[in-house]
Amino acid sequence: MAQHTFAMLFYLLENLRYYDDYVKTGGYINDRIFTHFARTFREMNGMTWGILGLGAIGRRVADIAGMFGARVIYYSASGAPAQDGYHQVDFDTLLAKSDILSIHAPLNEYTEGLMNADAFRKMKSDAILLNAGRGPIINEADLADALNSGEIRAAGLDVLSVEPMAKDSPFLNVRDKERLFITPHIAWAAVEARQRLMKIIAGQIKDFMGVE
Repeated sequence: MAQHTFAMLFYLLENLRYYDDYVKTGGYINDRIFTHFARTFREMNGMTWGILGLGAIGRRVADIAGMFGARVIYYSASGAPAQDGYHQVDFDTLLAKSDILSIHAPLNEYTEGLMNADAFRKMKSDAILLNAGRGPIINEADLADALNSGEIRAAGLDVLSVEPMAKDSPFLNVRDKERLFITPHIAWAAVEARQRLMKIIAGQIKDFMGVE
């Protein structure tokens, strides 16, 4: 799941949809120079990566982000004590400081609807939001409004409030589609992960039936 978080990030951070379309529609043919610079992007080195939910996946993301040179901060919605080796901050600081904010938290009374219009107003206008946790942590109508108004730069989502996607999803009303990247809950679904899951289920069935 950590690798999918980074896949979503780089797709949005480096404007890959634009550059892929630029090449495939023939724009790069006989271009003036070998590099097309129309959409600029920055290195992760020196950015602040904020994490909501520092469980096993959140820590993995934090460690990889640190390898890229990002400064990592995190917020615990449940108020859990600070974890050694990681910089815990309050929620407002997480929102205000994060260039990238990724969600890896469970859905509970502390997180449901936490990312709402008030939260988006406190974020940087060039911030990228990533959600690989649970869909209802984000108020989707508020996020669609934030993207349309430019309150944040972009969002990458692998989870939605209703899955499969509802036909009246607010995300269908986001005008600039390059600012929104959605995948159908596949962050967990690598072939190896599904094979491990099947082995676990098979083992549980054997244990239940008393089969060696």
